Amino acid sequence: MDIKDKQWRSEMMSKIRSKDTKPEITLRKAFFAKGFRYRINDKKLPGKPDIVFPKYKTIIFVHGCFWHDHKGCKRAHLPKSNTNYWENKIRRNKERDAENQELLSALGWKICIVWECETNKKEKLKSVVDK
Repeated sequence: MDIKDKQWRSEMMSKIRSKDTKPEITLRKAFFAKGFRYRINDKKLPGKPDIVFPKYKTIIFVHGCFWHDHKGCKRAHLPKSNTNYWENKIRRNKERDAENQELLSALGWKICIVWECETNKKEKLKSVVDK
């Protein structure tokens, strides 16, 4: 049972984006400032990776801590309402992530996962970009 009415919930859910999120843009700006050029959300690749470096055959997925269940992160807690729905949704997300990563690895791509919470910490963001 949701504690908010349907219209409010619908409005809030419609504001959730699957691309061009704040963590993605933060990371892309950091790479661009370092001189890296990339493609975004390449539809030709499994899972439409968030950032693709064709020259280096490297892919970066920027995962939201809640949506992809970042273990140990304070943002990765399940809502108290409609828990079955959210458990299934997040489980399916993780299964899909694993399938896409397996396919990309088989195609010879290096994969890097960057968590939403890591883009808020300058030291961590710098280490990701420098790597």
